[in-house]
Formats: sequence, structure tokens, C-alpha cells
Amino acid sequence: MADLSANFESPPASAGADYAGLVRFLVEPFLDSPDSLKLDCEMSPSRPKVWLRVALEGEDKGRVFGRGGRNIQAIRTVLEASAKTVGQSVYLDIYGGVAAARDIPPPSRSSAPRGPKPQARRSSAPRSSGRSRPRDLS
Repeated sequence: MADLSANFESPPASAGADYAGLVRFLVEPFLDSPDSLKLDCEMSPSRPKVWLRVALEGEDKGRVFGRGGRNIQAIRTVLEASAKTVGQSVYLDIYGGVAAARDIPPPSRSSAPRGPKPQARRSSAPRSSGRSRPRDLS
């Protein structure tokens, strides 16, 4: 069997990776308007750490995060794998959303109206009338 590892070389740690380009490539398919995507990449000169800040507008944030956070978790996994190949660690922060939603304070528990206590649900299985059917003994 041929040794395939000789064909692949890891880039030197000083080369770094194009994290902004990678994030743009991974996030843009989820956006209604890709022009609204704002990226900021900050690399620490003293430590092998990279901070990525992504700003989104409107409902795009929900699509980028995905159902249950699956999309954003996959994006973070790809970024972490890319960073490990060059000996770095990467942190991704996402900002944005609907401005009107941020202006409305969340309801507090004490001011929430209390309604009647919910009743226990009954089984939807058919009830027996108590009479038994005659058996066919033949």
C-alpha cells in the first residue's frame, strides 16, 4: 500500500489560515443578503488564538444558527479543525438580530399573569362499559 501521508504537508504555523474567508464561505449560503455579513478577525500576536466576530442583520441569525444550533455547531467544528492544523485555537462570536426584539425586555416571572392550574389529561383509550361480550365457544 502506498504511503499517502507524504503527499500532504501541514502549513507552517506562521502562515495561519484565512478564517474570514472560511467563515464567509460557510455562512453566506444561509443569508438572504450576503452583503449584510460583517466579519472581524483578530489574531493574538503573543498567543496562538484567533477571535472571529460575525455581525448579521434581520432573521439571518436564525438561519445561521439552524434548528437546535446545528448549523453554528458545524461551522464552529470546521473552524476548530482548521485552526488545529496550524496550531491555533479559534473563538467565534455572532452578533445581530432584529433590533425591535432586543428593545422588548423579557417578561419577569413575578409579573407574569397566573392562570388556572392545568388539569391532568385523561387517557384517550376507549372505556369499557363494564359488560363483557359473550364468548363464542364453538
